[in-house]
Amino acid sequence: MNDRDNQNKGIFGRAGDNKNAASGPIVPVSPSQALKPERAPQPPKRSRRARNQVVVFLNFVLSLIIFIAIVGVGVFWYGKTEFEGPGPLDQTTNFMVREGAGLNQIAAGLERQGIISNQRIFSLGAKSELGDDTLKAGEYEIKARASMREIVALLQSGKSILHSFTVPEGQTVQQVFDRLRADEMLEGDLPEEMPPEGALLPETYKFSRGTTRAEIVEQMAKAQTRALAGVWARRDPDLPLETPEELVILASIVEKETARADERPRVAGVFINRLNRGMRLQSDPTIIYGLFGGAGKPADRPIYRSDIDKPTPYNTYTIDGLPPTPIANPGREAMEAVANPSRTKDLYFVADGAGGHAFAETLDEHNTNVARWRRLEAEQAAEAAAAAEAAAGEEQPAGN
Repeated sequence: MNDRDNQNKGIFGRAGDNKNAASGPIVPVSPSQALKPERAPQPPKRSRRARNQVVVFLNFVLSLIIFIAIVGVGVFWYGKTEFEGPGPLDQTTNFMVREGAGLNQIAAGLERQGIISNQRIFSLGAKSELGDDTLKAGEYEIKARASMREIVALLQSGKSILHSFTVPEGQTVQQVFDRLRADEMLEGDLPEEMPPEGALLPETYKFSRGTTRAEIVEQMAKAQTRALAGVWARRDPDLPLETPEELVILASIVEKETARADERPRVAGVFINRLNRGMRLQSDPTIIYGLFGGAGKPADRPIYRSDIDKPTPYNTYTIDGLPPTPIANPGREAMEAVANPSRTKDLYFVADGAGGHAFAETLDEHNTNVARWRRLEAEQAAEAAAAAEAAAGEEQPAGN
C-alpha cells in the first residue's frame, strides 16, 4: 500500500471512527454542493392541547377584554373631558327647571338651548355627582362657557333667580290683588275669596319663577300674622285698644294719614288721645273708604263737604270710636307707631304744605294752622293756574 492509500485510509478510518457520523459509506461531496445552504428545520407540530378549542376561546376572550378596557378608558376620558370642560354657551342665559322634571328631560332641554353639547354625558355625569340628591326646580342664570359640572352644581344648589313683588304700605286688599294679577312673573289664579282688609303685610317678597299668585297671598297673610303678634306683645299696656284687630284698624288710619315715618308715632298719639277722651277721630281717609271701598278714590275726585256729612260705617266724622275694619293694609312701622305712640297732648293736626303736618293741643291753635294751610292752598292753586295759562299761551300759533 502506497502513501496515498494510507492517506485515504486514514481519512476514511477517522471518518468511520467518528461516533457522530452517519452509518454507511461516506459519499464525498463536490465543492459546489458543499457551498449550498442547508435546509431549515421544520417547525415543531402543534400539540393537541394547543389546538384545544377552550384555549382558543380563552385567548379570544382575553383579547376582547383588553380591547374593551382600552375603549372604555378612552370613552371615560372623553366623557370626563367633555363634562368638566368649557361649554358651548357663548353668552349668559336663563334656564328654567320645571317642578317634577326628570334628569333626562332637564338634560334634553339644556342641549336644545345650546347650553351643553351632549345630554347623555350630562345625564351620566350628573348621576355620578348627585348621588342621592336631585336637581332643584327654579329659574337659573347659566354663565357663558359654563361646564356641565358647574351646571349640575348650580341646579343642585337650588340657588335660582329670585324676582321681587313689592306691596306699598297703605294699599287695600283689592289694590294688592290688582298688582298680583298684573305681575307676569307669577302664575296661576288668585284666590276666589279676598282676605279681610288689613290681613296682608306690605313688604317686598322674593320668589322664583313658577310661584303662583295664591302662594304670594298666603305668604303675605302669614307675614302679617307674625308681625302683628310681635307688635301686640310689645305694645303699651295703657292703650285704649282691646284686641290686635283694633290695633290694625287704627294703624291703617295712621298709614293713610301720613307717609312720613317720623310723624307716624305722633299722628298715632293724636288718635290715641282722642279715643281716651271719647272724641271722634275725624279722619278724612275713613270718609274715602266708606264711599269707594277697596277700589280707592279716583285721582280726579275731590272730597266734598257733603261727603264729610254723609254717614257710612267708616265715616269717623259721624261715628264714635274705630270703624268696623281696617281701611288698608298697614305696614309694620305704622303698627309699631300705634303700639307705642308719642306721649303728647296733641288732639289735632293738619297739613303744613311742606309734606308734613302741623300739630296742635287746642282747637284755637288748630284753627290757626288750618287758616295757614288754606292760604297755602290758595297760593298753590293760583300758581298752578298761572303756569297752566302761560303754557297754553306758548302753545297757540303766532298770528298773521
